[in-house]
This record gives sequence, C-alpha cells and structure tokens, in this order.
Amino acid sequence: MEYENKLVLAPMVRVGTLPFRLLASDYGADITYAEEIIDHKIIKCERVVNEYIRSTDFVEKGTDNVVFRTCNQERDRIVFQMGTSDAVRALKAAELVCKDVVAVDINMGCPRSFSVSGGMGAALLSKPDLIHDILTTLRRNIDTPVTCKIRLLNSSHDTVELARRIEKTGVSALAVHGRKVADRPRDPAKWNEIADIVSSLSIPVIANGDVFEYDDIERIKVATGASSVMVARGALWNASIFSPKVKAHWEDVKKEYVRKSILWDNDVKSTKHTLKEMIMHYSCLEFPEGKAVIKSQNLADLAKVYGEEEYYELVSANRFTLNGHG
Repeated sequence: MEYENKLVLAPMVRVGTLPFRLLASDYGADITYAEEIIDHKIIKCERVVNEYIRSTDFVEKGTDNVVFRTCNQERDRIVFQMGTSDAVRALKAAELVCKDVVAVDINMGCPRSFSVSGGMGAALLSKPDLIHDILTTLRRNIDTPVTCKIRLLNSSHDTVELARRIEKTGVSALAVHGRKVADRPRDPAKWNEIADIVSSLSIPVIANGDVFEYDDIERIKVATGASSVMVARGALWNASIFSPKVKAHWEDVKKEYVRKSILWDNDVKSTKHTLKEMIMHYSCLEFPEGKAVIKSQNLADLAKVYGEEEYYELVSANRFTLNGHG
C-alpha cells in the first residue's frame, strides 16, 4: 500500500459506507476510508460472506445488523477506521477485519462527544503514551499497514512533537486535519501548521481540510508540501471532486449514489442521512425532494423518489434468480 500522491476519501460517520466509497473511487479516489467504527462494536461481530449481494459483511452476532460491509471491488483501497481507547481491544478488532482491508487507521481526531467521552478520537491527542501503546501493539501483531488521523494541538510545536512520536511507532502514514479540537467546520483549516508536520516527518502525511473543489487539491499540496490529500465535505457534496475531468452535476452524482445503495443493499437510514446532507448543501429539505426522502421507509421508496424503480426491480429480480429461485 503506497501513500504517496494519493487522493483519499475521508472517514465520515454514516456516510462512508460501501456505496459511497465505491462512488468516490469511480470518480478517482485512490484510497477510501470507511466511517469510524468503535472497537467494542466490531468485536461483537462475525465475518459473513454475503452470497446474496456478493459482499463481505461483519454482522453483530445474534442479529441482522451489518456493522461493516466491504467487497472485492474495493479490496485494494479500503481503510478500516477504528475508534478505540485500549490497545488490547484495538488489536482484537483489527485482527477480525485486517484480511479484508488494505490498512487499519486509528481515529485520533474526532471531536464528537460520543468519541471523546469514551476516551477515543480527539481524547487520545492528550495521551501520547496510550497512542504509542495502541499503535505499537497493532504494528507488532498484524501484517496490515497501520495509520492514524489526528487534529492539530494548541501549538504547532506540540503537534509536530506528537507527530514525530507517532512516526516512531512505525505507522505507514499520518493523516492530519488542519483544525484544532475546538475549531468548528466554518473555521478555516490551518494549512501552514500541516506544512510544519510535513517538513518534520519522513513518512507520508495526508493533508485534510477545506478541499471543496478539484483545484483545491493542488492548492493544499503546494501550501503544505503533502503529496496526498484527503477530502471530506467536498466529496460528500459532490463525489466527482476526485475527477480531473469536468465536475459532474450533483443531481447525477446523487442518482448514482442511490443506484449504488440499491445494488449493495445499503442501510436505508445511512442512505437517507447521506442524501439529506447532499440536499441541504444545494437546496432545502422543505422542498418536495427533501420531504420525500425523509418519508421514505426503504430503498424501494427512495428508488421511486429518484425515478430508479426500474433499476430497483432489475436488481431485485437478478438477486432472486441468482439465489436459485428463478
């Protein structure tokens, strides 16, 4: 797994499921991070090969709840991102998924309360010994590359010191979100502080923050010196941001996302959440489309909203035939 000169889809909760990751890679993303999954959650799962849709599912034991779904098409680019606060638990979780992913990433940047209150995400930034313990435990015990994603600390000097300590654990790359924990999405990302980290490390640094158009990819590379770039909201609003060709219209991207959600039998709540985020950026949930998405109970309903009933029927019929009923 190479981390130089790559375009990377950032981990996004409830968005970074299989259909969205495949959509991003279709448009040119080289590496796609899954949404963060907590170690406690994944270690309650068993690995199931889903013949029905030809995916590999990690299903919570005793339920039908698919916690993580992947497939062969993304085998060479999918990164499993984990929330953890314990090295032993992190290893147990990583061992379960590592054969099906290209890398395991530890989330050290999420500022949300559910992460931080459990000692995960950005809470790790103030615990360098625990960071060292988690990363070295993973590095020693699994063959899969290990990476992590951090935010900026209060001073650039402190962030560089932490990044150097992380590098010493033997991780393959470091993703840096150019905001501090207290910063809000509207606060500008501090590209200059990412540059300080890039110049201090020898491993690849993946720069993240305020990449909203294809041209921003080159701008952040020049400003930071990082050769790889990670995109979050810019990709959520229009996944064709990864394409050097003409940007696709967001309506077309949205329909393609709906089709992929149907094809991969994506969780309807996750699909609706992603669609609502797309709609809110360009339009308003009070308009008929937004209301129809909110009211939708299942993927068949969403297919109707986007004029994809025929596609839905075709996919369903094919599955029926494939499973020996035809």
